[in-house]
Amino acid sequence: MKNFSTILAKAFRDILSPSVLGFILKVGLGSFLFWIVVLRLLWDPFEKLVGSWIAMIPFVGSWEWFQTTGALLAELAVGYALVIVTISLATSLWSEKLLLRLAEREYPTLRPIGSAKIHRSIYYTIKASVVFLLLFLFTLPLIFVPVFGQLWMLWLWSILLREPTIYDVGSLFIPEEAQLKRLGKKARLIALIAAAFNYIPFLNIFAPLFAQILFLHYIANNRVTEQ
Repeated sequence: MKNFSTILAKAFRDILSPSVLGFILKVGLGSFLFWIVVLRLLWDPFEKLVGSWIAMIPFVGSWEWFQTTGALLAELAVGYALVIVTISLATSLWSEKLLLRLAEREYPTLRPIGSAKIHRSIYYTIKASVVFLLLFLFTLPLIFVPVFGQLWMLWLWSILLREPTIYDVGSLFIPEEAQLKRLGKKARLIALIAAAFNYIPFLNIFAPLFAQILFLHYIANNRVTEQ
């Protein structure tokens, strides 16, 4: 990927700007507070739901450890996943103006050609979220495997980020859907790097917007090069 170090440096610079930090704090803390309230009110049915699902997992569902300590870890992991999914959806819906300001500052000759359609942004985010949650729930025991489990989760987080982000950012500057798909196929590395934020306490709320900013610079660099 050409100029990747430059793209990465620009993304880290942007993520520390006041406007970006303000957006992240509002979306991230809002999502955490929302799920804290919801799970506090509905913890008993949530606990039973996770427990009944664990019991159905082949091979490990009957293990005593997995029904006790494993169940608690699973409840925390599912709750955490719901927070990240909510942050991703909120970022997808409300980050466009912020991205355009960043693009205008860095690439003044680059003009937006459109806007992400809300229903399609919601569709791509929900689609990625459903795939992520299904894979996460059905492969939960794998995350307890040292090293492999962490790499597996990193790949799952990248699923949540890649497709919605390439659409939300790409639709601002790329009119041809074929070109957008081509760029998206080359962007798995960017999604994996952004997904790594989910392993760092507090910085996890940066992951969706950081992915969008990385894609912004990646797409903008390609457009500027073509002009």
